[in-house]
Amino acid sequence: MDLFLPRARGAAAGRARGGGPAPPGPAAGPGRPRYRVPAQPAAGEADRRRDAGAAAEGAARGEHTHGEPVLPRPRPVVQRSSVRGQVLAALRTALVTGDLRPGEVYSGPVLAERFGVSATPVREAMQQLAQEGAVEVVPNRGFRVVERGPRELAELAEVRALIEVPVMLRLARTVPPERWAGLRPLAEATVRAASSGCRATYAEADRAFHSAVLALAGNQQLVGVAEELHRRAQWPLVGGNAPGGGTRAELIADAHEHTALLDALIAGDLDVVRALVGEHFNGAQ
Repeated sequence: MDLFLPRARGAAAGRARGGGPAPPGPAAGPGRPRYRVPAQPAAGEADRRRDAGAAAEGAARGEHTHGEPVLPRPRPVVQRSSVRGQVLAALRTALVTGDLRPGEVYSGPVLAERFGVSATPVREAMQQLAQEGAVEVVPNRGFRVVERGPRELAELAEVRALIEVPVMLRLARTVPPERWAGLRPLAEATVRAASSGCRATYAEADRAFHSAVLALAGNQQLVGVAEELHRRAQWPLVGGNAPGGGTRAELIADAHEHTALLDALIAGDLDVVRALVGEHFNGAQ
């Protein structure tokens, strides 16, 4: 076996003194490995070898080097999260519309076939809904949609009122009219959504308007808590009935409360604001 070793100190020292090379080392014999000193590269060759070694090292780390074919980019790692998010949004819509009925058990594979995806993102989305309290895990079967009654809906409306009403009244005293006017498109979007008669579309527009109002307080924790309570208040009751009614006429009436509230906020009429906010939350929307 050949072992490549650096040149001996004696040889370097001899050249420095102008002498000849140092005597050769001991000859190889039986049982003794042969030592061979590699020839020293010429000027500039060391740099080229160093660059080549660095390129090889970079290639070993997965870095692109010149002279090698460009590999196709891998599929984005966020693709699975994107699928899970789309499934979660679809499941939330199914909850609001009553397609997922309270008390019923749904399995991951059956829902996956319905959405045309694998079972994994469905199970992950259902686990998220379980954390939010919309469904509960049934071992070896799937997920059961939680059954809720009018009392729970009333409790949610009370908690929402305790959180949102004081904030809205405080904002009514401090936020200038032009900032309230900037929310006009969101208020009008709730009216259009209500006119469509689709409860899921209206639920999304309704949450967007309320979140935009509360965001003016500059407290993201407040917005997050209020959104979660709002979403829970929109889940169907026992029997699949929509909370607070849910007919097209009722949705339109609720949506017009948004525009009336916005008009009062722009005008700075605190008495009207207080009355409208109270009526709005008593309707559990």
